[in-house]
Amino acid sequence: MAAPGLIACHECDLLQREVSLEPKAAARCRCCGALLYREVPESLERTLALTTAAAILFVLANAFPIVSLDAQGHRSSTTLFGTVRTLHDQGMSSVAMLVFATTILMPAVQLASMLYMLAPLRFGRVARGVARVFRVIEAVRPWGMVEVFLLGTLVSLAKLAHMASLLPDVALWSFAALMVLLAAAAQTFDERSFWARVDALRQER
Repeated sequence: MAAPGLIACHECDLLQREVSLEPKAAARCRCCGALLYREVPESLERTLALTTAAAILFVLANAFPIVSLDAQGHRSSTTLFGTVRTLHDQGMSSVAMLVFATTILMPAVQLASMLYMLAPLRFGRVARGVARVFRVIEAVRPWGMVEVFLLGTLVSLAKLAHMASLLPDVALWSFAALMVLLAAAAQTFDERSFWARVDALRQER
């Protein structure tokens, strides 16, 4: 285990001393040039704000219809969960499970876990089992595929446009904004600052 003030490169394992950085600056490995860490001002506060906004949009995206379809005077719409249920009822249970896992379950777990870790830090407390929750986030992150779902939805809408009138609904815009916020939160989150804050709060006890 590295001594305090030392950091190992994730690419070549070279052990190096940490140095203080200017805001928005980055430290790179002197051997291979890989990024070691960045100095992101108010990283955890920004990540918490972005994650909270993303959680609100996630609720909206699942509570409202994705798109309304108007064909020959008949108008229909469905939510994402309704789509999953329809796929299951039509005998495509494996597809339904995949859609449910990648667009509902995994993003929900990721957002809930991030809020569980970051919200207590905002009030000067460390959540219980924070290391386990962090590992859960790392495990589920690759399985959250909101952007893939959104791309597939847009392709489907383009193919259906000549068959009926399509009206994008609240959920579609919410998913688009959710995709942006998830990417922004992932980019803003600084693991080094997070664990430094956790260690500092634990030492104060």
